[in-house]
Amino acid sequence: MKRLSLQWRITLMTALLMCLTGVLINCMVGYSGMRYMDSIGTEMSAHGEVQADLPSSFDPASKELDDELTIVVSNAQESFGATSWYITAAVTLLGGVLAYFVSGHALRPLRSFAAQVESVQPDNLADAKISEDVPTELRRCSASFNDMIARLDEGFSAQRQFTGNAAHELRTPLALMQAQVELFCAEHPGIDADTASLLGLLQEQTERMTHMTTTLLEMSELRGVPCNDEIDLAPMIEEVLTDLAPLAEEKGITLASEGEAQTIGSDTLIYRLLFNLAENAIRYGAPSSTVQISTRDEGDRVLLRVRDQGLGIPEQYQTSIFQPFFRVDKSRSRAYGGVGLGLALVWEIAALHGGSIEVEESSERGTTMLVTLPARALG
Repeated sequence: MKRLSLQWRITLMTALLMCLTGVLINCMVGYSGMRYMDSIGTEMSAHGEVQADLPSSFDPASKELDDELTIVVSNAQESFGATSWYITAAVTLLGGVLAYFVSGHALRPLRSFAAQVESVQPDNLADAKISEDVPTELRRCSASFNDMIARLDEGFSAQRQFTGNAAHELRTPLALMQAQVELFCAEHPGIDADTASLLGLLQEQTERMTHMTTTLLEMSELRGVPCNDEIDLAPMIEEVLTDLAPLAEEKGITLASEGEAQTIGSDTLIYRLLFNLAENAIRYGAPSSTVQISTRDEGDRVLLRVRDQGLGIPEQYQTSIFQPFFRVDKSRSRAYGGVGLGLALVWEIAALHGGSIEVEESSERGTTMLVTLPARALG
């Protein structure tokens, strides 16, 4: 029963109630009908005989009564009983069907409410408020839900603001540290190996932190970027692959692209989305393998796939990789210069454009990342 929808529960309960009511009415009406038929048969038999003593009730088994009248009354009682049960069954069935459709209509506001709740995402909290023009039973729930959404939006806004402010404040000291380390290395070329190793480590880590703060700042400022450019993806993909060609040559990786599609969004952000996905595919792809980016239109969507021939992503991590700072193999990510924000930024950009990203398939032969974006309206 718990697995049934509310509409089916209402339908079954209504049908059961109607069935019980029908059975009760049928028994009461049947009992009364039988008694009246007995009485009618008794009166008719009494009037058809000359004997003075009248029978007190009609008994179909009585030998003293007229056989034809006995048969007629007995058949009428049987027909009456059968017809009553048929009517009860028909009314129960009809009532159940009517209850299903009526309850469906009555539950329509609840379905609409559930659909609006399901559409809520972290990137659309400001526009996710539910209309309070709902039945009285749902009005309080709707108002409470809107208050909760407002509090969540304030919390996310405060988080983004804090992240942006922190990243902004960190940029200056990190840039200063990086410049001082580079200047010291340039002015002291003859330093010993231990000092050179330490300075190299400092320079590498300051570069990582600078890249991290830049990415965090970009993520905090995404909402302010207009997303109304008409973008032809094929030339943009070629531009991304050209920019990443030196990195691919270091590992002997071949870059390829196919397909054409158009979308609406921010030219800068879509470029960054493609760049991050292709860069990840190159960094974690096997040497002398191929990285391919393909696009195609599918109705009102654009499907963009980035395929590599790396080691693959374990199934239990295929949704976690889009969380900030999550890395499947931390040691390998550090070796490749990763900070765990590239795919998180890709997820944010896709969501900002009304799209999504997921791991379509992954195995020891490679991984395919699928990005869904809205297609540009023709005309």
